[in-house]
Amino acid sequence: MEEIGFTPFPWPRLCGDPSNTHGTTMTTTPSSSGNSSGNSSGDTSGGTTGTTLIATFGAGCFWGVEAAFRQVPGVTATAVGYLGGTLPDPTYHDVCTGSTGHAEVVQVTYDPARVSYERLLEVFWADHDPTTRDRQGPDVGTQYRSAVFYHSPEQQAAALASKARAQSRHRRPIVTEITPTSSFYRAEEYHQQYLEKRGQSSCHIK
Repeated sequence: MEEIGFTPFPWPRLCGDPSNTHGTTMTTTPSSSGNSSGNSSGDTSGGTTGTTLIATFGAGCFWGVEAAFRQVPGVTATAVGYLGGTLPDPTYHDVCTGSTGHAEVVQVTYDPARVSYERLLEVFWADHDPTTRDRQGPDVGTQYRSAVFYHSPEQQAAALASKARAQSRHRRPIVTEITPTSSFYRAEEYHQQYLEKRGQSSCHIK
């Protein structure tokens, strides 16, 4: 069975940048092309925002992952941030130490009438290497782990089934964690739509 390949992230990381010392904002506003609808920092909702649903994925550096999902029809908003750790309201600098337990994630708001959760899972598997533990290309650390954070039992079941299908496309075992969502902390504003702000549409997107 031929293994899915991916292109490592080509840009230098910002860990250690002295400008990365300010905290996250206290409101979570997924970025969209036009109006934005807000969720409070630390959101643990059941994954719904009105007529839309929320999905949350960790697949390495969140810049490229966000860009991948923003290209999917039916995705209405995105926000990058930190989830799965122990420190409340972490900064990027905090997460880069690897001591907080957070993963870099993308919170995806989507219209289930236009795109299914299963389709989002397909994008997730295709956009990174789920067989490398705590690493994507040159980015190494627990913050870059592969993870699906589910918001409902239905999302959990879909993620487990999708993982089994994805395994058939890899020689090595998939190490992606599938775990309940927890407090989501929106990342600093300069991280939001990072590639789009720089005229890029992708990094390691296939």
